[in-house]
Amino acid sequence: MNVRCSLKMAQSLGSTLFQEWAKRIFAIEFNNNSEPLYFALNPTSEGPWDENSRLHRLLTRGQTYSVCISSENRIQGAESYLHLRDKLARLPERCRVMELMAFFPNKQGSLIKGFLIQDGENDQGTERLLQDLVRESGQTSFCSYMRDDGGRIWQRLGLVTDGQEREIFRNCISLAERPELHPSVLNIKNSVVFCKYEDAYSVLEECTELIPTAKDVLQLADQCERTSRKGPLPVIVIEGLDATGKTTLTEALRESIQATLLKSPPDCIGHLRKTFDAEPPLIRRAFYALGNHITASVIASESEKSPVIVDRFWHSTAAYAIATEVHGKVENLPPPHHELYQWPLDLVQPDLVLLLTVSAEERVRRLERRGQMRTKEEIELEANSPFRQKLEETYRRMENPACVVIDASASKEEVLKNALLCIERYCGIERT
Repeated sequence: MNVRCSLKMAQSLGSTLFQEWAKRIFAIEFNNNSEPLYFALNPTSEGPWDENSRLHRLLTRGQTYSVCISSENRIQGAESYLHLRDKLARLPERCRVMELMAFFPNKQGSLIKGFLIQDGENDQGTERLLQDLVRESGQTSFCSYMRDDGGRIWQRLGLVTDGQEREIFRNCISLAERPELHPSVLNIKNSVVFCKYEDAYSVLEECTELIPTAKDVLQLADQCERTSRKGPLPVIVIEGLDATGKTTLTEALRESIQATLLKSPPDCIGHLRKTFDAEPPLIRRAFYALGNHITASVIASESEKSPVIVDRFWHSTAAYAIATEVHGKVENLPPPHHELYQWPLDLVQPDLVLLLTVSAEERVRRLERRGQMRTKEEIELEANSPFRQKLEETYRRMENPACVVIDASASKEEVLKNALLCIERYCGIERT
């Protein structure tokens, strides 16, 4: 195939995906407990390699393929990724699907997400099925992996057109070192954590044709008074996982200090949560970010008249987004003092954030006593210990303001007493 023609076709699929493809580092993730396997690409077989490495053993188990999503339209790209993930979940049980990431180390916004697929039976039907999915998804790369006579493994980057897959590039795989930042950290800002109102607003603005109810959220946001200032009276945010006693404490504090009680997202958009929770992270997190700004406009006005208690706010929005996006262990989180832990400059800042904590066992007991149907998020928290640990650690790394931790395993009277002591210390108001 003519190289110039191949490059032209590659560029037509989107410059972001194919630009300097061979200079990217790749990461394969197995699950939430293991370290990713990293590899690089070389046009020759001169790069470092070890046939006893985990990477070699992995890539020589049956037939291996990978697909990566890249689109100039971020909404289409997010939807395509979700669609592709759901389709791959329906592959035969013999097929193994793992997360794959391609990125430039430490370069923000460079991450391309995809999947590595293995078929232990070398069934050509799997390859045809994957090629069909690539055509459906649009701007998607398709790679296959092969071992040469010398034991080295090569990645073939292909273009699927007219029912056929044509090779564009072929590069030899070599071992790569672990980067300073976990690759998923590179794309968190403005994709799941929005540090500015305009950034979250623009995402929902772009998806109004896809999700008509996004217009309702935007209209409510337009009606809100935009300010980063609050009134003279204290604003206290209560954070924590479900079943840590947030509702009990917020109600008690409302009565004790004669406060206005608010929550985020507010009731005016709360009925839309189910709709946006089914959308890709980009859209879902933008919805919750705008919910914070809608709540902030009420905080600003209410704090002119009375103290304000807020049931969850920006910290929980950011913490859940970061802990969900960063796979693996706690060590993979953004390092302390990273910009993702900083309070947005254009969002009303509370005087105090209280983080309620209980042991995992106590939280499960409380949920069981409630007898309520557990949400998908709750099931994940209970079953996935690394996720829960990352979430708790992310809360603790939040800054400006940082969370003040309160042990919520004591009686509700003791928890209220400790919360009031914190409010008196940080905000200068006492119970009436």
